[in-house]
Amino acid sequence: MAAEREQDVLRAASMYYLQDLKMEVIARHLGTSRSTVSRLIKRARQTGLVEITLRPGSTRAPGLARTISAEYGIDAYVVPVPDSASHIDRLAQVSITAARLLSSWFDSDMVLGVAWGTTLASVSRYLSPKPTRGSTVVQLNGAANMRTSGVEYASDLISSFGTAFGAAVHHFSVPAFFDYPDTKQAMWRERSVQRVLDMQRRADIAVFSVGAVAGAVPSHVYSAGYLDDDDVRLLHDEGVVGDVCTVFIRADGSWQDVPLNERATGPKPAELARIPRRLCVVAGDNKVVPLLAALRAGVVTDLVVDEVTATELLDAAEPVHRRGRTRH
Repeated sequence: MAAEREQDVLRAASMYYLQDLKMEVIARHLGTSRSTVSRLIKRARQTGLVEITLRPGSTRAPGLARTISAEYGIDAYVVPVPDSASHIDRLAQVSITAARLLSSWFDSDMVLGVAWGTTLASVSRYLSPKPTRGSTVVQLNGAANMRTSGVEYASDLISSFGTAFGAAVHHFSVPAFFDYPDTKQAMWRERSVQRVLDMQRRADIAVFSVGAVAGAVPSHVYSAGYLDDDDVRLLHDEGVVGDVCTVFIRADGSWQDVPLNERATGPKPAELARIPRRLCVVAGDNKVVPLLAALRAGVVTDLVVDEVTATELLDAAEPVHRRGRTRH
């Protein structure tokens, strides 16, 4: 019955998209109703049997993707958007592409590491259900903060990825930042924390964005009570331009001697780089500088970025020969 149903999906989609037949005609061919044909065609899109791509004639996206891929040794997916597109529109288009890629990559018996944040919350809204077996979604960085718990926000976000893939979910019930480095060191010895850290190390794919210290649209970590005024001043003094998984990085990609990173609970770039596939999802003018820093830090293997941000990224990069980045 299931195989017959899939054949109906294929036949309906072929007649609708390749032969340009109307739904009423397809219904007569299949001996069914117009509403059933509509559901079959919708099913074809949801399962990825049919993919709809818009290719504006004037888009620079393919050339930008090739240039970014060549210069940083990554796979870049540049999403076409008009120059006049709003931040919300750019984020939505990037999120749709990232969600589609994750659905095509993630499968049974795999582990997906997810960092929380505004961009990943947007990606979660566009995930199509894809049942898997023996798979796991694990939270990459803690979420509790000083003003609000932050836990519910991150928990709902991580759970939405688990629901989409029918995967087991491992939450990371620690603060985003500890008050003291020695408190973190003590917590890292707890077996409950070690279990989550071990699952993170087993990840096949990590998905994250970059946080921006400055800009008209502040990243969640800088606007929701995770840092006090002294912390923010220290970040500026250290030349920090943003973060990856709440680990702070400078414009040159360095992070090792930033004091706040000893209190951060996300994976450091050296740890993140051990995950085979690392998808970074970015949209917005204020993300250009931290994205460039993340590329220099070598934490990205796959990048989904909108066309406007991609153009600004290349404009912001050093005009001299840029060193290629290879996958770790």
